[in-house]
Amino acid sequence: MEKETLHQNDQELLEVAVMAGHILLENGAEIARVEETMERICRYFGAQSENFFVLSNGIFVTGNGNFEGQRGQYAKVQHIPVKGAQLDKVVAVNQLSREVEEGCYSLEETKEKLEQIKRMPEKSFPVQILASGIGSACFCYLLGGSLTDSAVAFAAGFLLYVFVLSVKKSDMTKITKNICGGALVTLFCILCHRLGLGESLSNMIIGSIIPLVPGVAFTNGIRDIADGDYISGAVRILDAILVFLCVAIGVGVMFLIYHRVFGGVLL
Repeated sequence: MEKETLHQNDQELLEVAVMAGHILLENGAEIARVEETMERICRYFGAQSENFFVLSNGIFVTGNGNFEGQRGQYAKVQHIPVKGAQLDKVVAVNQLSREVEEGCYSLEETKEKLEQIKRMPEKSFPVQILASGIGSACFCYLLGGSLTDSAVAFAAGFLLYVFVLSVKKSDMTKITKNICGGALVTLFCILCHRLGLGESLSNMIIGSIIPLVPGVAFTNGIRDIADGDYISGAVRILDAILVFLCVAIGVGVMFLIYHRVFGGVLL
């Protein structure tokens, strides 16, 4: 396909670039990747004066060109709430931007592809719940837990994600969800330990809370800071640390309640 020159309506071009950035940012991509992808799309389709400023939960874009049939300026601010990562969408947009540079798609086709990526469904609830259980069991085993400990961690991780998905669309705050999630798996592991199931309570609990740990957000926060995006990196790291603290509070509260009721120390 022959490379397109400056589009008749540059607003449409910038809207497509912002759509790509939106999908990337809300699904866990780092700031540098978002900016690079938006600039790649604009550069290929001929935009000469676009400017992008991306934060962890927002995109700011300005440009000069043909807007609604006449020369003018374009500016847009788009808020993007912080949410969980869906990395298959990030991979799909990344691949699409490279195919655009190779001349595989027109602007209209690029927009259609982005709409398709945007509608990509999340993994089904059973798959997410099963993955949580398997992840919990594997981490428990890697951290030194026995097979019995891993089996308990599997059940705890399974139960945890049933809770997480059941309250996903409720009005419960993120802080409350993580505190309750940490408390729930701790209570379950303590009960199993009291019944003689499992050998190391600490390994069972550590493995079980892994699905709550925001590893992608924490890693991307460090990468953003390394790339010089200090504001976005600090926000992401702060959000991850808040989750860590909430999970720790949930675990600590259940240990405190157990100690007050039964006395003694759990290992």
